[in-house]
Amino acid sequence: MDLEYSETHDYDVAVVGSGTAGLVAGLRVAELGRSVAVLEKAPEERQGGHTRFSESFRVPSVGTDLEEYGYEFAVDNYTEGDFYDDIMNQTSGKADEALTTTLVENAGDTVEWLTAAGVDWQMEPLAVGYTAARTWFDGEEYVETLTAAAEDAGAEFWFETEAAALHRAPTGEIDGIGARTPDGQVKFDVDAVILAAGDYGSNDEKRVRYYGPGYDEMNVRGSRYNTGEALMMAESAGANLVGQWGGAHMALIDAASPDVEGGANRVDGYQYGVILNDDGERFVDEGEDARAHTYAKFGRKIFEQPNHVGYIVLDSKAHDMVRATGPSDPVRADDFEELLAEIGCGDPAAGAETIRAFNDACNPDEFEPNVLDGNHTDGLTLEKSNWAIPIDEPPYYAYAVTGGITFSFGGVKTDTDASVIDTRDTTIPGLFAAGNSTGGLFYDNYPGGTAQTNAAVYGKIAAESADGYIRS
Repeated sequence: MDLEYSETHDYDVAVVGSGTAGLVAGLRVAELGRSVAVLEKAPEERQGGHTRFSESFRVPSVGTDLEEYGYEFAVDNYTEGDFYDDIMNQTSGKADEALTTTLVENAGDTVEWLTAAGVDWQMEPLAVGYTAARTWFDGEEYVETLTAAAEDAGAEFWFETEAAALHRAPTGEIDGIGARTPDGQVKFDVDAVILAAGDYGSNDEKRVRYYGPGYDEMNVRGSRYNTGEALMMAESAGANLVGQWGGAHMALIDAASPDVEGGANRVDGYQYGVILNDDGERFVDEGEDARAHTYAKFGRKIFEQPNHVGYIVLDSKAHDMVRATGPSDPVRADDFEELLAEIGCGDPAAGAETIRAFNDACNPDEFEPNVLDGNHTDGLTLEKSNWAIPIDEPPYYAYAVTGGITFSFGGVKTDTDASVIDTRDTTIPGLFAAGNSTGGLFYDNYPGGTAQTNAAVYGKIAAESADGYIRS
């Protein structure tokens, strides 16, 4: 793309985006003594990409050699190997092995580095009874903390500045980046660029292109600004686009969630009941696995049901295990048909019959909500694998849910140094990438909390690689 520029600015490095990947990269580049411009398309009050609406990292508590990390952890035996296995298991073994290994081996040290930068964590199990663990944080506070840390280290932020064109010297290396600003088109003469602009899932047209008709109606849980133009910019510069472009983290969320920037809005605990569609039919194995291993794919299954809606139904003995963070309150009734009619199900009678058939197929041993307890149905077309307990203690509760997109799985190809790879399978000198702008890690499903870890680990690596590239 040829742009005419009203002014030019000189920096060592330009970072595109200010979510976790961009903030970490900007901070680390500045720590290493380089001048750095962080280019953010959003206005300052909306900066942070999807990170602003996020809440957790997945991290190991001990290394492969069983040495504990320095941070205080509620789970004491989640190893780097466990983390690696979770990624591979949830991505059908498709995740790039080298990228995954580098991610898990650097996760603990990166979290310790972020802690030293001032990030405040709450460390606790990912799900009660499971060894996987997450560090919880407040997204807005986290963005503000890392922005301040980066500025204190010397990084300069350019808000309402949309990266538009990468410039390559005749010898092939990146030597500049053009951007659109409120004051016109500006060029940044730099020695390296770090692409950290997130995914394409907030773009209505791209969701239809990659996921199918109707996906322009899907709720966007995170930032409205993650629309994918930076990826197309990288492609124009020669970057190879890889990964599962038809895949995404699509979470199960409250059906009344805002169209965009609603954040979590989750309904956890669905695994202890049943989920019906608008025709009153079950369509997923609610007890297939722990919530952290199913919520990111069940959203898509729900969205593809009639009217993009599903209904979680539980009874009184299970309802205390529900955690609902969306805007809606549950509907409550003593009769299945009344309950489903009030929640808006299109065929309450069919739904009531589905629940009764489910109850008849249950014959549980001891119910253990904190582990895969093996209580399964017997005789249904679609069986439930765990936590199959009768829904038989009124009052009954129902939640209306839908699918919301969190982020897309396709992006630019990178190596373990965060260097961007072109379509000839060679590195583009001076171009690095991190976070959801990259592809090759997530496929089919998603182990909860891993995207933020990925962004932080590779944001730091990208900064260090850019510094090394400039030195060399």
